[in-house]
Amino acid sequence: MTTAKDIMHPGARWIPAHETLDRAAQLMRELNVGALPIADENERLSGIITDRDIVVGCVAMGHDPAKVTCGDMAKGTPRWIESGADVGAVLEEMQSHQIRRLPVVEGKRLVGMISEADLAQHLSDEQLKAFCESVYAAG
Repeated sequence: MTTAKDIMHPGARWIPAHETLDRAAQLMRELNVGALPIADENERLSGIITDRDIVVGCVAMGHDPAKVTCGDMAKGTPRWIESGADVGAVLEEMQSHQIRRLPVVEGKRLVGMISEADLAQHLSDEQLKAFCESVYAAG
């Protein structure tokens, strides 16, 4: 059985909710990623910040990324998956919530992230097609 841990990109890092968006962008550049899980003061997942969030939700709105925090941008209920979950559960979570990146936790600790690129390397063409149709569906 293929698990979330098998397909995830290991070594994901949190960004604290109090950090500013310019710091998030710097960390994304350093790690060569487009998204970071946001942690509250108790290291619990409180959201995900993406490079697109920074550009569209902050810069394009005329806000200063040095003054807006990651916590300010965190919206909705954060989604995650246990490292031992099978690939079917990963797909269900991502498809049902139309999300493109999914944090992977093990014993309440962040251990990795699953992105579309990770899925593309581990899914059949049929599974990948179904994922794209559901996540990118208008609506």
